[in-house]
Amino acid sequence: MSGILNKAQIEQFITDGFIRIDDAFPAATAKEAVDILWQDIPFDRHAPETWTEPVVWLGMYAQPPFIASVNNDKLYTIFNQLAGPGNWLPCKSVGAFPVRFPSAKAAADTGIHVDAGFPGEDPSDYFGWRINVLSKGRALLMLILYSDVSAADAPTVIYKGSHMYVARLLYPYGDAGLSFSELAGKLHDLSGYEKVLATGKAGTIYLCHPHIAHAAQPHHGHRPRFMAQPPLLMKGAIDLDDANASPVAQAIHRAVKQ
Repeated sequence: MSGILNKAQIEQFITDGFIRIDDAFPAATAKEAVDILWQDIPFDRHAPETWTEPVVWLGMYAQPPFIASVNNDKLYTIFNQLAGPGNWLPCKSVGAFPVRFPSAKAAADTGIHVDAGFPGEDPSDYFGWRINVLSKGRALLMLILYSDVSAADAPTVIYKGSHMYVARLLYPYGDAGLSFSELAGKLHDLSGYEKVLATGKAGTIYLCHPHIAHAAQPHHGHRPRFMAQPPLLMKGAIDLDDANASPVAQAIHRAVKQ
């Protein structure tokens, strides 16, 4: 497949469940986005003593810097390579933002989980949203760095290769899949999987298989961490019997058919 990613990188995505894209968008764009985010944070940007909570959750943003960060020719080419040409929808907003601050207080949202793709009986209850083996509704998970993130700055923990384990867990449940909470309850022990920290410069994006297990962690640094985790929405559906299946589908096929 021609494009930005070579065959080895495509294979890495299939086997590891993610790939890191450096310089996915300019650092200047990230700074503009962070300036907007600070307007909605109930702390004084220049007074760390006011940063009294370990995490502040912000929603979806559609201002120009956010849209520019996930809509460019480079990313579109990679989306086509990973999710399949035309099998995804451009992002019209970016979020959610769990902005993490240095704190001795433990955050309540650090459990291992997989992001859900479609609503359950109550669409307003995110913990009841569902994930199925074909990743209905979700083509990719994106971890978008809007600030420089070191190992001390609460980088997201990615469980390398866990997407295949998750696919096998989901397979018996068919189209209905499991709820966010039900699946999270089955992910307590991933000790056999290597932990990869989503670090990098502002403008870095980790493109992850939608079944990848990941988790937040405490912030031991000195500056807030700005990262968004939006989905790349799926336009069509995955066909595991398609010989020309996308790398997202190939990873699921390997997990449940081989």
